[in-house]
Amino acid sequence: MRKLSLITLLLGISITIGAEGYQVNLQSNRQTGMGHTGAGQSLGATSIHFNPGAMGMMNSQFDFSAGGSAVLSSNSFEAGGVKEESDNPTGTPFYVYAAGKINDNLVAGIGVTSPFGNSLKWGDDWSGRYLIQDISLQAIFVQPTLSYRITDKLSVGGGLAVVFGGVEMNRAFNLSSINEMFPSVDGKINLQGNTTALGYTAGLFYQISECLSLGISYRSKVEVELEKGDVEYTVPEPFESFFPSDNKFSSMLPMPSNLTFGLSWRANSKWFFAVDLQHVGWSAYESLDFEFEQTDNTSMPKNFENTMIYRFGAEYTLNPSVLLRAGVYYDETPIKDQYLTPETPGTNKTGLSFGFSWFINEGLSVDASILHIMGEERDSTMPMLPGTYNTSAWIPGIGLSYKF
Repeated sequence: MRKLSLITLLLGISITIGAEGYQVNLQSNRQTGMGHTGAGQSLGATSIHFNPGAMGMMNSQFDFSAGGSAVLSSNSFEAGGVKEESDNPTGTPFYVYAAGKINDNLVAGIGVTSPFGNSLKWGDDWSGRYLIQDISLQAIFVQPTLSYRITDKLSVGGGLAVVFGGVEMNRAFNLSSINEMFPSVDGKINLQGNTTALGYTAGLFYQISECLSLGISYRSKVEVELEKGDVEYTVPEPFESFFPSDNKFSSMLPMPSNLTFGLSWRANSKWFFAVDLQHVGWSAYESLDFEFEQTDNTSMPKNFENTMIYRFGAEYTLNPSVLLRAGVYYDETPIKDQYLTPETPGTNKTGLSFGFSWFINEGLSVDASILHIMGEERDSTMPMLPGTYNTSAWIPGIGLSYKF
């Protein structure tokens, strides 16, 4: 009975970690204001994320940009006429970029960003507590980058991505699986772990004409392998002997590859437009496997599908000191109906953004943006928790940029 109960618990955990929502596209407040476009633009140090090949076209001797956002997200679940809502903590993705010229053609830079993460809290007593109570996932990327201008129109670049990842998740389980005399008594299981991993980036930028440019950017898949993560059980005293006190787990969560094609066009002295097509390699997430030191291993199929994100942005020069921006994007979900779970309910999303830059002087600017994400309502046919999910978010952000 003890072994069967633990296997049931751990199999339940293996269906709750990882979903479409853990890629976060908030790596520049300037670019967020334009629908997070950027692969076809020369952005100075910010190109470290959007297209490392474009950094070689940097005109200034030194370029710096830093900022952050506040993710105010809301999720709801409705079944049988009862609606429940999450109480999510505020997410705080951030970015820091710095780049300088080594010579006229070679530029070196470094970026620190948080392009993957998720923070969701449904509560201890909601109806899906046996699937998930709360989850926190974060991956911080440190990216040393080099870019070289081959000609006045063509530049290439690339770099290393050193990834620091961590996850923590809580879920409840009913102790009646161990003793039927306790049908309404719950226990809790906590998983947490930290690790490092490596990936790479590459890009190419071409200035077709004075007004038109294009770029191609690639960020590799990163396999974040958690080893010897901690497993902790919280149960009433009579049940403690059923659960190992020092169990450990190992698992792997992929951060998908991204291939982006970007095109930008300066229509006149006032208007600037950009389009990005972003292919996300979610098919790398085939299954979620757990290896435990003191209990049987588990495996759960995911079978995510590759997706596209379609982005459009515009910028208007109001005067020499103020630039106004707006953007829109459509982000497809990689999650099939039969794998939809409540930790980050996957759905096709539309994002609408606005932003501005105010130049305090020629080299220093304040960059602000606000993004509203609207998820399409989606029904889950998952036998353990059928119902309807809705998700949305408001994301304000602010930053500073400086160059000389």
